[in-house]
This record gives sequence, structure tokens and C-alpha cells, in this order.
Amino acid sequence: MMTTAARTLTSFERPAIEKSRAVAAVHPTYCEFDLITDRAAFDALETEWNDLFARAGKPTNVFQTFNFCWHWANHYLHERDGRPSTLKLLLITARRDDRLIMVFPLVAERVRGITQVFWMGGSAGQYGDALIENVPDKDAILRAAFDLLRTQSAADILRLRRVREDANITRLMNDLGATAAERLVAPYMDLTSAENFPAFEQRYSSKTRKNRRRLLRRLEEKGPMQFLRLHGGEEARQLAVEALALKSEWLKSRGLLSNAIADRRMTDLFADLAEGKTKPAGCIVSALKSNGEIAALEVSFACKARIAMHLIAFNLEYEKSGAGVLLLEQSLKDGYADRLEACDMLAPGDDYKFDWCEKADSVVDWVMPLTLKGEIYARVYLGFLRTRIKSALKNLPKPLRRLMRDGAKIAAAAEK
Repeated sequence: MMTTAARTLTSFERPAIEKSRAVAAVHPTYCEFDLITDRAAFDALETEWNDLFARAGKPTNVFQTFNFCWHWANHYLHERDGRPSTLKLLLITARRDDRLIMVFPLVAERVRGITQVFWMGGSAGQYGDALIENVPDKDAILRAAFDLLRTQSAADILRLRRVREDANITRLMNDLGATAAERLVAPYMDLTSAENFPAFEQRYSSKTRKNRRRLLRRLEEKGPMQFLRLHGGEEARQLAVEALALKSEWLKSRGLLSNAIADRRMTDLFADLAEGKTKPAGCIVSALKSNGEIAALEVSFACKARIAMHLIAFNLEYEKSGAGVLLLEQSLKDGYADRLEACDMLAPGDDYKFDWCEKADSVVDWVMPLTLKGEIYARVYLGFLRTRIKSALKNLPKPLRRLMRDGAKIAAAAEK
């Protein structure tokens, strides 16, 4: 027997849900599905979302917590500089027996005449997935959610970045015949493989261990050293802002440009997440100071005994001092002190990450056209032009990349 739309709502929830519910559908999976497009309705999900995460969230779902998405929505779904956001909520929920059992956290944006659907959290997050209880028919529930998206959202293309091989939606993407636009690996350190840090450290060569001790001595010669590990507060806020500034400077020195990091919204988001004043999302800011000056910074997110090392940056003046290496080593020691099971360095699998990590997980950027227009866009731009443009830019000489980078910033400023 199918369920009916008979969920009892609180007086606070009812207006928000009813106002935002673009469609409510009862499906043969014995679930009631809602397509939520209104911020107030998203906010009303807080308690249920948190309960679902406690029951079914994985450590790698750190960027699908309600609190992380709430902070992201504050900065990316609101008007900025007098202009409305181009992003719109497109969140799908499923309930069974009056209990929330699935959240598919998505947003839509119209770009170049194409309505594209992305993960809520966008480039500020990393791993993307749907939250769902481990019920026997979860694949059928996810398929029903996709069908609702395809028929009710008017979207042209689904672009889901950084989907882990063990994600809930991986089988759905394969069953739908979605295209793997890019395959990457995410290196991580398995802390359960050794009892403590000294035991873990033995896997590295004697030469590597001696080199790190040498770097430590050299940095100590410059003045007093201090390691900080901050779980919220005003100083964490300030250091998170500085971490993004240092990352931007590093990119500039290489003639590179990250639109995500250049976006002021990213800085403001990380500042709020790091401070943790409202709805903390597990953000930890680690710092290495030399003689009172910032040498290296790390912004991470902890969830269920796993930490995602989201942003690692160092002061260019300390590039040859190995400040980033020393901070990473300290973070590993702190991981053991905090009884973590894994330190995840996330995708992509850069060479320096494998200096630390012996294991890696596969992640995929999935693309699924939903309309003929979306199919053309996927084939012509995503499948052909975009990859060649990226490759050509990567192979340009550094001075020319810097010139193009500065030109791109000027063009972006002119559009404001």
C-alpha cells in the first residue's frame, strides 16, 4: 500500500514546506518525495536532517551535514552586492512512515542558456553524495528521486563532482549510463594501520624522517615555533581567511587562477565555518607560526573519526623551509591524539600527497544530460572543448599563464 501525504508538521514547518513544495509525489517505493526549492523549507529540515545523518551519515559525508550546507546557503543562495544569486535550491527528500530517510542535496543554476544541477555546497565542498538510510530498496528510492528531478525540475544537465566509488549514488550513475567526465583519486592516511604516530612514522624511509627533523631544526633557528589547533573562535576565523589569501598568492606565483578561491563568498564561508559560532560543522584550523609569523595553515573538517584536510597553504617566504611539511606532520600527530581513524587529503592525487599516503579512494565527476540541449552541451563543450582548453592552458609557459590570469580577473571585475 502506498503512503499518503499525511506527515504531521509543526506550526513552524507547515508554512515553509507548503510554500516551497514544488511537487509532492507518492511512489511505489512506499515513500513520499518532495522537491524543495525554498530556503525556509530547507531550514525547517534541520532536526530531521541531523537525525538522518546520525543514523546513516558516513565519515565521508562531512560535506552533506545540515550545518555545512546551511553555512554554504547563507553565502551562495543570498543576494550579494545588490545582485540576486543565480543559484536555486533543488533539494529532494524522501519519507517513509513519516520519517525522513533520504536527502538529495542539489542546487540549479542557469549558465550559458543551460540549466545545470550541482551538489549543494558546490566547489566549497568536496565529496558529494545523497544521504539515505541503508534500507534494502535504497537504489530504487534514489532512482525515484532522479526521475522526480528529471521530470519536475526543467533542468538540462546533471553535473555531480567528486563522487566516491563507495558513495550511495555511484550505482545509480552507472545504471543511468552517466558519463565519467573525470576520474581522480583521493589519497588518505589510514591511522588504524598503526598504534600511534611513532609506529606510523616507521613506514617512511630513514632519509625522509631525518629530512623532516632537519627542516624542524632549521625553522627553530629562525625563532620560536608554535603549533595551533583551533576548534572555533575569532582567531580561527582570522586564520581561515588568511589561509585562502595564502593559497591565492601561491596560485598567482604559479600563474594559476582558481575561480572558487577568487570568489569572496568562499572566504566569507570559510570564516564562518572556522569560527563555529553558529551551527558548527566540525571545522578545525591548524597553524604553524615561526617567530610569531604565519608559516603554514590548514583548514580541515572532522566527521565521525575521519578528517578531511580541505585546504593546506603556506607563506611563500617559508616555501623552502618545509613549513607545510612540518604542519602536515603535526596534524598527523594530532590525528592520533584525537583518536581519528583516517586523515583524508582529498582529490586530486597530487604527488606530494603520496609522500604521506599509502592508500587512495577513487572519485568521479559524473555528467548526465537530461534534455537534448543538455546532451549537446555535454558532447560539444564538456566532452570536447573544455578538456582541450584545460590541457592547452596547463601547457602554456608560466609568464603567459600569469598574463592570462590577470586578464581574466580584470574581465571578471568589469562584469560586476
